[in-house]
Amino acid sequence: MASKKSSLPKSRAVVAKAERPTAAGLLAALKAKARPDKAAFLPGYFQTHPGGYGEGDRFLGVVVPDQRQIARQFSSMSEAELARALKSSWHEVRLTALIVLVRQFERAPGDDRGQLVRFYLSQLNRVNNWDLVDSSAPQILGAWLLDHPGERKILGRLSRSKSLWEQRIAVVATMPQVKAGEFGELLELARLNFAHSHDLIHKATGWLLREMGKVSNPALLAFLDRYAGTMPRTMLRYAIEKLPPGQRQSFLSCPGPRNPRANRPSGPRQARPSGARQV
Repeated sequence: MASKKSSLPKSRAVVAKAERPTAAGLLAALKAKARPDKAAFLPGYFQTHPGGYGEGDRFLGVVVPDQRQIARQFSSMSEAELARALKSSWHEVRLTALIVLVRQFERAPGDDRGQLVRFYLSQLNRVNNWDLVDSSAPQILGAWLLDHPGERKILGRLSRSKSLWEQRIAVVATMPQVKAGEFGELLELARLNFAHSHDLIHKATGWLLREMGKVSNPALLAFLDRYAGTMPRTMLRYAIEKLPPGQRQSFLSCPGPRNPRANRPSGPRQARPSGARQV
Protein backbone atom coordinates (compact mmCIF):
# COMPACT_ATOMS: atom_id res chain seq x y z
CA MET A 1 0.00 0.00 0.00
CA ALA A 2 1.46 3.38 -0.97
CA SER A 3 2.29 5.70 1.89
CA LYS A 4 0.11 8.79 2.26
CA LYS A 5 1.85 11.96 1.13
CA SER A 6 1.85 15.10 3.27
CA SER A 7 -0.85 17.57 2.36
CA LEU A 8 1.64 20.41 2.94
CA PRO A 9 3.32 21.45 -0.32
CA LYS A 10 7.06 20.99 -0.27
CA SER A 11 7.70 24.67 -1.00
CA ARG A 12 5.59 25.73 2.01
CA ALA A 13 7.38 23.24 4.24
CA VAL A 14 10.74 24.68 3.22
CA VAL A 15 9.57 28.23 3.90
CA ALA A 16 8.16 27.27 7.30
CA LYS A 17 11.46 25.68 8.25
CA ALA A 18 13.47 28.66 6.99
CA GLU A 19 11.35 31.12 8.96
CA ARG A 20 11.93 29.49 12.32
CA PRO A 21 13.53 32.15 14.58
CA THR A 22 17.18 31.19 14.91
CA ALA A 23 20.40 33.04 15.67
CA ALA A 24 21.57 32.33 12.12
CA GLY A 25 18.36 33.77 10.71
CA LEU A 26 18.73 36.84 12.92
CA LEU A 27 22.24 37.43 11.61
CA ALA A 28 21.05 37.09 8.02
CA ALA A 29 18.19 39.56 8.61
CA LEU A 30 20.58 42.08 10.12
CA LYS A 31 23.12 41.69 7.33
CA ALA A 32 20.37 42.56 4.86
CA LYS A 33 19.97 45.94 6.63
CA ALA A 34 23.68 46.69 7.02
CA ARG A 35 24.92 50.12 5.93
CA PRO A 36 28.59 50.57 5.00
CA ASP A 37 28.66 54.15 6.31
CA LYS A 38 27.46 53.03 9.74
CA ALA A 39 29.82 50.05 9.72
CA ALA A 40 32.67 52.51 9.24
CA PHE A 41 31.46 55.01 11.87
CA LEU A 42 30.28 52.84 14.76
CA PRO A 43 33.60 51.21 15.77
CA GLY A 44 35.06 54.62 16.52
CA TYR A 45 31.97 55.79 18.37
CA PHE A 46 31.96 52.71 20.60
CA GLN A 47 35.73 52.83 21.12
CA THR A 48 36.64 49.42 19.73
CA HIS A 49 40.33 50.34 19.41
CA PRO A 50 42.93 48.60 21.61
CA GLY A 51 42.46 49.88 25.14
CA GLY A 52 38.99 51.29 24.41
CA TYR A 53 36.01 50.23 26.46
CA GLY A 54 34.59 48.39 23.42
CA GLU A 55 37.87 46.83 22.36
CA GLY A 56 37.38 44.11 19.74
CA ASP A 57 33.65 44.66 19.18
CA ARG A 58 32.46 44.32 15.58
CA PHE A 59 29.70 46.21 13.77
CA LEU A 60 27.58 45.30 10.78
CA GLY A 61 26.29 48.85 10.45
CA VAL A 62 22.58 48.40 11.30
CA VAL A 63 20.73 51.32 12.87
CA VAL A 64 18.67 50.74 16.01
CA PRO A 65 15.22 51.35 14.44
CA ASP A 66 15.94 48.57 11.95
CA GLN A 67 17.09 46.30 14.78
CA ARG A 68 13.84 46.89 16.66
CA GLN A 69 11.82 46.08 13.56
CA ILE A 70 13.75 42.85 13.07
CA ALA A 71 13.33 41.98 16.76
CA ARG A 72 9.57 41.96 16.30
CA GLN A 73 9.99 39.31 13.60
CA PHE A 74 12.12 37.15 15.93
CA SER A 75 10.15 37.64 19.12
CA SER A 76 9.54 33.90 19.65
CA MET A 77 13.22 32.90 19.73
CA SER A 78 14.00 30.17 22.25
CA GLU A 79 16.48 30.69 25.08
CA ALA A 80 18.91 28.39 23.30
CA GLU A 81 18.81 30.51 20.15
CA LEU A 82 19.01 33.73 22.13
CA ALA A 83 22.10 32.37 23.89
CA ARG A 84 23.65 31.59 20.51
CA ALA A 85 22.87 35.10 19.31
CA LEU A 86 24.37 36.63 22.43
CA LYS A 87 27.63 34.77 21.77
CA SER A 88 27.95 36.57 18.44
CA SER A 89 30.93 38.81 17.87
CA TRP A 90 28.60 41.22 16.03
CA HIS A 91 27.33 44.00 18.25
CA GLU A 92 23.98 44.34 16.47
CA VAL A 93 23.22 40.63 16.84
CA ARG A 94 23.70 40.86 20.61
CA LEU A 95 21.67 44.07 20.89
CA THR A 96 18.80 42.71 18.80
CA ALA A 97 18.78 39.50 20.86
CA LEU A 98 18.46 41.62 24.00
CA ILE A 99 15.61 43.61 22.44
CA VAL A 100 13.88 40.28 21.75
CA LEU A 101 14.44 39.23 25.37
CA VAL A 102 12.96 42.51 26.63
CA ARG A 103 9.88 41.94 24.45
CA GLN A 104 9.50 38.43 25.83
CA PHE A 105 9.85 39.65 29.41
CA GLU A 106 7.30 42.42 28.96
CA ARG A 107 4.75 39.97 27.52
CA ALA A 108 5.43 37.06 29.88
CA PRO A 109 3.07 36.12 32.71
CA GLY A 110 4.45 36.67 36.19
CA ASP A 111 5.42 33.06 36.73
CA ASP A 112 7.63 33.07 33.61
CA ARG A 113 9.39 36.35 34.27
CA GLY A 114 11.65 34.91 36.93
CA GLN A 115 13.12 32.41 34.47
CA LEU A 116 13.75 35.17 31.94
CA VAL A 117 15.56 37.21 34.60
CA ARG A 118 17.70 34.20 35.52
CA PHE A 119 18.53 33.69 31.86
CA TYR A 120 19.45 37.38 31.51
CA LEU A 121 21.75 37.21 34.54
CA SER A 122 23.43 34.11 33.12
CA GLN A 123 24.31 36.09 29.96
CA LEU A 124 25.74 39.26 31.52
CA ASN A 125 29.21 38.60 30.12
CA ARG A 126 27.67 39.24 26.68
CA VAL A 127 25.91 42.45 27.77
CA ASN A 128 29.17 44.23 27.17
CA ASN A 129 28.68 47.78 25.96
CA TRP A 130 26.74 50.74 27.32
CA ASP A 131 23.90 50.55 24.81
CA LEU A 132 23.42 46.83 25.47
CA VAL A 133 23.22 47.59 29.18
CA ASP A 134 20.88 50.56 28.85
CA SER A 135 18.54 48.72 26.47
CA SER A 136 18.06 45.72 28.76
CA ALA A 137 18.97 46.23 32.42
CA PRO A 138 16.14 48.63 33.39
CA GLN A 139 13.56 46.76 31.33
CA ILE A 140 14.39 43.27 32.64
CA LEU A 141 16.34 43.29 35.90
CA GLY A 142 15.07 46.68 37.02
CA ALA A 143 11.43 45.84 36.36
CA TRP A 144 11.82 42.56 38.23
CA LEU A 145 13.46 44.19 41.26
CA LEU A 146 10.74 46.83 41.46
CA ASP A 147 8.25 44.04 42.18
CA HIS A 148 10.70 41.91 44.23
CA PRO A 149 12.45 44.30 46.65
CA GLY A 150 13.85 41.40 48.67
CA GLU A 151 16.15 40.57 45.76
CA ARG A 152 17.68 44.02 45.36
CA LYS A 153 20.87 42.97 47.12
CA ILE A 154 22.04 41.82 43.71
CA LEU A 155 22.62 45.49 42.84
CA GLY A 156 25.34 45.69 45.47
CA ARG A 157 26.97 42.53 44.16
CA LEU A 158 26.96 43.85 40.61
CA SER A 159 28.35 47.21 41.72
CA ARG A 160 31.30 45.40 43.32
CA SER A 161 31.98 43.34 40.20
CA LYS A 162 35.25 43.76 38.32
CA SER A 163 33.21 44.19 35.13
CA LEU A 164 32.57 47.78 34.08
CA TRP A 165 29.34 46.66 32.41
CA GLU A 166 27.98 44.88 35.49
CA GLN A 167 28.77 48.01 37.49
CA ARG A 168 26.74 50.06 34.99
CA ILE A 169 23.93 47.48 35.07
CA ALA A 170 23.68 48.00 38.84
CA VAL A 171 23.11 51.74 38.35
CA VAL A 172 20.72 51.78 35.40
CA ALA A 173 18.67 48.88 36.76
CA THR A 174 17.42 51.29 39.44
CA MET A 175 15.47 53.25 36.80
CA PRO A 176 12.06 51.63 37.51
CA GLN A 177 12.54 52.20 41.24
CA VAL A 178 13.46 55.83 40.65
CA LYS A 179 10.38 56.39 38.49
CA ALA A 180 8.30 54.82 41.27
CA GLY A 181 9.75 57.27 43.81
CA GLU A 182 12.06 54.75 45.48
CA PHE A 183 15.52 56.30 45.64
CA GLY A 184 17.38 54.34 48.32
CA GLU A 185 19.36 51.95 46.12
CA LEU A 186 20.31 54.66 43.63
CA LEU A 187 21.58 57.05 46.29
CA GLU A 188 23.64 54.31 47.91
CA LEU A 189 25.20 53.38 44.57
CA ALA A 190 25.78 57.04 43.71
CA ARG A 191 27.83 57.56 46.87
CA LEU A 192 29.86 54.43 46.12
CA ASN A 193 30.51 55.66 42.59
CA PHE A 194 32.05 58.94 43.71
CA ALA A 195 35.37 57.07 43.80
CA HIS A 196 34.89 55.30 40.47
CA SER A 197 37.47 56.07 37.79
CA HIS A 198 35.39 55.68 34.63
CA ASP A 199 33.27 58.34 32.94
CA LEU A 200 30.72 55.73 31.81
CA ILE A 201 29.82 55.12 35.46
CA HIS A 202 29.83 58.83 36.29
CA LYS A 203 27.51 59.50 33.33
CA ALA A 204 25.12 56.67 34.19
CA THR A 205 24.92 57.75 37.82
CA GLY A 206 24.38 61.39 36.90
CA TRP A 207 21.70 60.36 34.40
CA LEU A 208 19.79 58.43 37.08
CA LEU A 209 20.13 61.29 39.55
CA ARG A 210 18.67 63.58 36.89
CA GLU A 211 15.76 61.14 36.49
CA MET A 212 15.28 61.25 40.25
CA GLY A 213 15.00 65.03 39.99
CA LYS A 214 12.15 64.65 37.51
CA VAL A 215 10.25 62.65 40.11
CA SER A 216 11.31 64.67 43.16
CA ASN A 217 13.26 67.86 42.62
CA PRO A 218 13.63 68.34 46.42
CA ALA A 219 15.30 64.90 46.67
CA LEU A 220 17.83 65.82 43.98
CA LEU A 221 18.53 69.24 45.48
CA ALA A 222 19.02 67.74 48.95
CA PHE A 223 21.52 65.24 47.54
CA LEU A 224 23.36 67.93 45.61
CA ASP A 225 23.43 70.32 48.58
CA ARG A 226 25.32 67.66 50.50
CA TYR A 227 27.50 66.11 47.80
CA ALA A 228 28.00 68.57 44.90
CA GLY A 229 31.50 69.33 46.13
CA THR A 230 32.33 65.65 46.51
CA MET A 231 30.98 63.96 43.40
CA PRO A 232 32.92 63.75 40.13
CA ARG A 233 32.24 66.72 37.88
CA THR A 234 30.93 64.60 35.00
CA MET A 235 28.39 63.01 37.33
CA LEU A 236 27.42 66.45 38.63
CA ARG A 237 26.99 67.93 35.15
CA TYR A 238 24.68 65.10 34.10
CA ALA A 239 22.68 65.36 37.33
CA ILE A 240 22.04 69.11 37.05
CA GLU A 241 21.34 69.22 33.30
CA LYS A 242 17.61 70.01 33.72
CA LEU A 243 17.96 72.51 36.55
CA PRO A 244 17.53 76.26 35.94
CA PRO A 245 20.74 78.00 34.83
CA GLY A 246 21.22 79.76 38.14
CA GLN A 247 21.04 76.55 40.13
CA ARG A 248 23.36 74.78 37.70
CA GLN A 249 25.97 77.51 38.08
CA SER A 250 25.62 77.48 41.85
CA PHE A 251 26.37 73.76 42.07
CA LEU A 252 29.18 73.95 39.51
CA SER A 253 30.84 76.69 41.55
CA CYS A 254 31.21 74.30 44.49
CA PRO A 255 34.88 73.33 44.85
CA GLY A 256 35.08 69.68 43.91
CA PRO A 257 37.56 66.88 43.37
CA ARG A 258 39.52 66.49 40.19
CA ASN A 259 38.09 63.66 38.11
CA PRO A 260 40.34 60.62 37.92
CA ARG A 261 41.85 60.48 34.45
CA ALA A 262 42.22 56.71 34.28
CA ASN A 263 40.03 55.12 31.62
CA ARG A 264 38.56 58.45 30.52
CA PRO A 265 37.54 58.68 26.85
CA SER A 266 39.92 60.80 24.83
CA GLY A 267 39.54 62.81 21.65
CA PRO A 268 36.74 65.03 20.38
CA ARG A 269 33.14 64.27 21.25
CA GLN A 270 31.34 62.63 18.34
CA ALA A 271 27.74 62.84 17.25
CA ARG A 272 25.56 59.93 18.36
CA PRO A 273 24.59 57.35 15.78
CA SER A 274 20.91 57.16 14.83
CA GLY A 275 18.85 55.57 17.58
CA ALA A 276 21.63 55.57 20.19
CA ARG A 277 21.08 56.93 23.66
CA GLN A 278 23.37 59.33 25.44
CA VAL A 279 26.00 57.43 27.39
